[in-house]
Parts: sequence; structure tokens; C-alpha cells
Amino acid sequence: MRIYINIRILFCVMLLCILYGCGSMVGLPSSKEKSTIGEITPYTTELRSLPLPKEKIVIGVYKFRDQTGQYKPAENGNNWSTAVPQGTTTILIKALEDSRWFVPIERENIANLLNERQIIRSTRQEYLKDADKNSNQGLPPLLYAGILLEGGVISYDSNIMTGGIGARYFGIGASSQYRQDRITIYLRAVSTLNGEILKTVYVSKTILSTSVNGSFFRYVDTERLLEAEVGMTQNEPIQLAVTDAIEKAVKSLVIEGIRDKIWGKSVDSTVNYQRIIDEYNTEQANNNNRLVGNKYPNDDRQNLSIFGNVETQQVKDDYVNPATNIGGKLGIKYFLSKNFNLEANANYFKIQNDKIMSRSFFVTEVNLEFLLIPQYKLTPFVYGGVATMFSQDKTRYKAQFGGGLEYLVQKNIGLRLSSQYDMGFSDDWEDFASGKRNDQAIRFGLGVNFYIGKN
Repeated sequence: MRIYINIRILFCVMLLCILYGCGSMVGLPSSKEKSTIGEITPYTTELRSLPLPKEKIVIGVYKFRDQTGQYKPAENGNNWSTAVPQGTTTILIKALEDSRWFVPIERENIANLLNERQIIRSTRQEYLKDADKNSNQGLPPLLYAGILLEGGVISYDSNIMTGGIGARYFGIGASSQYRQDRITIYLRAVSTLNGEILKTVYVSKTILSTSVNGSFFRYVDTERLLEAEVGMTQNEPIQLAVTDAIEKAVKSLVIEGIRDKIWGKSVDSTVNYQRIIDEYNTEQANNNNRLVGNKYPNDDRQNLSIFGNVETQQVKDDYVNPATNIGGKLGIKYFLSKNFNLEANANYFKIQNDKIMSRSFFVTEVNLEFLLIPQYKLTPFVYGGVATMFSQDKTRYKAQFGGGLEYLVQKNIGLRLSSQYDMGFSDDWEDFASGKRNDQAIRFGLGVNFYIGKN
């Protein structure tokens, strides 16, 4: 008995060691980490690589704060922690420094600065009572800003896009989920000379959270259950997302100011700024078609297309043991509008019951198809119509409906995954009528759609 217990203890220790090793392999934290310099975003490098100005612009930021009032979501109870970091003014000042176009001056805590200067004056007066009254011991004047920056984080939208995928078979399963939030900021430059708003820029940034899980659940004996789980969740830091958006806004402000001749003598006439202006104008033009979720709809699908499918088919007739067969389909589509098209096709269709009967049909179909979101590369579609089935003995008729997905791998080539249900108007596809239900069939197809013609 003692030997058995010792074996079980040894097995548990070995299992823990294996799990610890697996945790290290997949990158799970297993020890403390030292403090490190903060990460940079892609726009930090772009800001630091901007062409230098002829003269830096003195700029002030009084307040650039979270204006959303958004709190972090909580599954149980209330969570009074804010969803957006409250130090966005500091992040903006750091971005202004990195751009090397501005001289930021302290305005967020100006009262502290003025109070400290007053203490310096009082201290000097106290220790210099007997000094020459004509000596100049005053403090130099404060810098004043020609431009003020205003704005803030004006929106934090949770769960703008969620989704996932998973599968389980005989107790073994895996799943993955994702969620996207979105943060939006506005930044505007205001002239201190006359209060004119010189420029306003608007930037949004998505925040991604992902989760991957795997599990194993199985009875290894009548009274013994083996269960194992592994998983990992990764959330994009809010602070880095806010920093990324603010740095993008500062870069946009600099480039638009050069393009629209706002910065005046700060722009060096000997430097060629045209390249960064052209790149920015191209980004703006492309962004005009962007929708929420970084999707770029287009009208690449043309008004005429030809397609071909390879299909698996199985009949539901009056005999037992229906067999699965391979068939094909060729056809043409004419688009009546962006969403609707009229389709005509010819296909080969075979019904078979193992060791009982087999019959082939040549089928012509006419369908009306509806594409749900034709402006996207990936769109669901549904269709329905009627068909004529030709065989050696006689002609039969049926109706069909189906649906699937189409993805544009290139501008005029789409891959299609579909399923179709055929409903016969008679019960004699196999020359045998039994029961009240007409013969039926189900198909699954994979095909290619070639778009021709004009948009």
C-alpha cells in the first residue's frame, strides 16, 4: 500500500514538472520581471523621423483629458476604475517632444510653477537684504505659447466586434475568441493671437483582446476521468493604444500644418516635404472608404461572371443506403444590381443507393441570387430557383435553394463555398414511389467565380 502511495506522489510531481515546462515553452510567466523602459509604438519611430523644422514652435497644453466618463466593464458588481488612462496630457507632451517640431511649455500645473517662482523670489529677497539694491536678481520671464492644443479622448466603444471559432470531438476540443474595442481622440490647434482654430485632426484606434483555449475530457476507466485544460489570453494595453492614437494625431497635425501652410516660418524652404505630404494624402484618400473595424469596402465585383463548382451529392429517396457522389457545375451570372444577380447553370447530378440502383442526370438550373454585402471581399449569399433534370427515361423538375460564402482572392476572382438543397416535384427519381415525401438531395460545393464585364 505504501509503495502504491509513493508511486502516486511521484506521478503527481512528474506531472507538475511537465506542466511547468510546458508553461515555459508557450511563454507563460514563471518568474518576476525587472522594470524596463516603456515600449514604443510604430508612430513613435515615425514621429522621430519627421524632417526637422527651421524653427521650433512654442506650444502649450492646458488640458487633454478623458472626456468619455467610461468605466472598465465588470462581470460582478461595480468597477470604478476608468477605462481610459487619466494621464493623456502627459502622453501628448511626450509625443510633441518626440516630433521635434514643438517646444512644449508647462501649463497643466501652471499654479505649481507660479507658486515655486514666488518662493524663489521671496527667498532671494530674504537673503539679499543687504545687497546692492541696483543688482538685478529677478527671474527670467516665462515662455508664452503661440499655439494652444485642445481636445481629448472623446469616445471609448466596447465590443464593436466580437467573434470566435471552436470545435470538439470525443472530448478533445479547442476554441479561440476575440474582441475589439475602439478609442477615438480629437486634437485641435488654436491660435493665441486671435483664438482661431487653425487645424483639427481626428484619429481612432482599435484595441484587440484574444483568447485561445484547449481542453481534453475523457473517461479512461469506468470510475476514472482524465481532464486537462490549457489556455492563454492576451489584451492590448490601453495605455499603448492611447499613445499610438495621440502620436498619430501629432504626426497628422504636423503634416497637415505643412501642407496647409499653417506653421509659417517654421517650415524650412530648403527641405523637400512633398514625399510625406503625398503619403499622407494617399492615406487620407484610402481612408475615405474605410468603415469601422478597418474594413475597406469596394465595388470590385463586375456585372458579369462565369463560375465552376465541384460538388458532393447525396440523395434522399425511397431506397436505403444512399451513396455520396461527385458532380460538377458550370454557369454564368448577370448582376441586375449590386446585390442581386440572375444565374443560369448546367450541372451533372447522380443518385445512387449501394447495391440497389444508380442513375445520372444532366440538370439545368435558373436561380436568383442575393449577396448580402457585395462591397466586402467576404460576403454571404443565398439563392433559390427551379431546374429541369434530364435522364434517359424521362424529364423531371425540381426546385432548389442554398447559400454560402464568397471571398475575393483577387480583384476579379472569387472563391465560393456553398451548400444546396434540392426538392423534387415528384417521387420517381429512381423509378420507385413509396411514401408521401418527394425525392430530395443535398449538395456541398467548392468553386471559383471569374468576374468579367464592367463594374
